[in-house]
Amino acid sequence: MTRERILVLNAGSSSVKFSIFDCAPDDTPALAKQGEVDAIGIAPHFRAVDASRRVLIDDAAVAATHADAIALVHRWLVASEADPAFTAVAHRLVHGGAIFSAPVLVDDSVLATLDALVPLAPLHQPVEIAGIRTMAALAPDVPQIACFDTAFHRRQPDVARAFALPRELTAKGIRRYGFHGLSYEYIVSALPRVAPKLVNAKLVVAHLGNGASMCAIHAGRPVATTMGFTALDGLVMGTRCGSLDPGVVLYLLSHEGMEASELERMLYQRSGLLGVSQSSSDMRVLLASDDAKAKEAVDLFVYRVGRELGSLAAALGGLDAIVFTAGIGEHAAPIRARVCRDAAWLGVALDNAANERHAVRISRDGARASAWVIPTDENLMVAHHAQRLLA
Repeated sequence: MTRERILVLNAGSSSVKFSIFDCAPDDTPALAKQGEVDAIGIAPHFRAVDASRRVLIDDAAVAATHADAIALVHRWLVASEADPAFTAVAHRLVHGGAIFSAPVLVDDSVLATLDALVPLAPLHQPVEIAGIRTMAALAPDVPQIACFDTAFHRRQPDVARAFALPRELTAKGIRRYGFHGLSYEYIVSALPRVAPKLVNAKLVVAHLGNGASMCAIHAGRPVATTMGFTALDGLVMGTRCGSLDPGVVLYLLSHEGMEASELERMLYQRSGLLGVSQSSSDMRVLLASDDAKAKEAVDLFVYRVGRELGSLAAALGGLDAIVFTAGIGEHAAPIRARVCRDAAWLGVALDNAANERHAVRISRDGARASAWVIPTDENLMVAHHAQRLLA
């Protein structure tokens, strides 16, 4: 394998995050720089830092679309990097459907399949595909790799992935897929270094952010997860509802006269923390608010985490540890504290001081089930996959 310089692109609903990794043969990808264009189409801002967190650019940007943002990143990299700026581009894709269980080199056939999966991830998949097409136009000779959030969960038991629907629908791919797999995969890969005793343990990883899910993992293998066919299921999220009786959907279609497109917008963009609080989808804003509706939104978020934790512990047949990660999981000490206190029945005993200082281990010594905070790194996981595929 020759030395590669891999550009990782992670497109969100209103942002494009990127990282540049130097990849030597048989070595861990080394971060060279990373950044983000956020608030695309609203008040775009471009910020980038090097591996030592030195700011390289921090300025307002012109980016009405994700394609504009990616073109901006491309121009900046080409102007600021040695030649070549990158030798491959790797993308995080939310949904791989029933077809993609591992990273793939992108070609026209792969793109066509990804287009067909857009209805399963309407917030994410379109902008991720747009990123692939934009890079194909800007750098047509550079290979592109797609890495899937659903791939990690393909190792779940069949019973954990099944709906009780007619078999002909299951045969068409209607089943539980699970998401945030690249994050969970990274946490599993970090355990030998951060918490070696958890490598073979029964643990629940809580990926809590604007998008949120939890995954039961035993000895590095997924057992069950909270998200299902789409990224709507499970926990309360920033703007997504989480678990919902399908009868509610039938009622809204039949008796409230809602069209499918209107219902989709409501469930994905106007529900969750935003819908309950009527003020914000940002957990930081809600925690700082004195408004009763904001408190109700936080209470519901914590309640659903506790409910799902019990369900996942049952799927595992016990619990050795809970690991918090992602934006809320890594930074919101009050949320972690409430989740851990509610999980006392599972043997979790919070160390308040450790939790407040965001320590790696936040449970007391001797607790039957330990609690941890481990920052995730999806981009590094994507770079790992790209490095192996290119080899």
